[in-house]
Amino acid sequence: MTGFQDFLARFRPAVSPGRAAPGGVPADRSAELRAELTPPLALLEQAEAEARTVRERADAAATSELREAERQAEVIVAEAREEAGGVRARTAEQVLRAVQGEAAALLTEAAREAVALRDRARSRTPALADRVVALVLEDIAAEQASPPRAQGHMSLGQGRPQAGGP
Repeated sequence: MTGFQDFLARFRPAVSPGRAAPGGVPADRSAELRAELTPPLALLEQAEAEARTVRERADAAATSELREAERQAEVIVAEAREEAGGVRARTAEQVLRAVQGEAAALLTEAAREAVALRDRARSRTPALADRVVALVLEDIAAEQASPPRAQGHMSLGQGRPQAGGP
């Protein structure tokens, strides 16, 4: 772009005032501008070529890095798949140990409850047996004292209120 001085130079007289000068050739401004712009445009073309080269190198480097990253990802996935079996086995073993521990605790509790139930049954059995024997003896004594009824046989302990429970 031309400056303000160049703009004003267009209106300056070519020669000092005086007698008429022979006719001159008009100035070729487009040739002057072309001559003025050729070096910067050449530099610009060179910069564009360098930028193109840099982009091509960057694309090649990015493609190379992408391939390397994909290869590394495949290696990592393969290693993870190989390790997955071991992880599953360790996890299954941990779960199995936990379940076995829980089962052992449940068996211990069940055994403790069974012992308590047996102890309770042992402590109650003599009293219940004594009660059953007393009831049977009462029924036998009642049958011997009264003649058999025509209505039918009466079950042991039938008609008597029972105190407590088994």
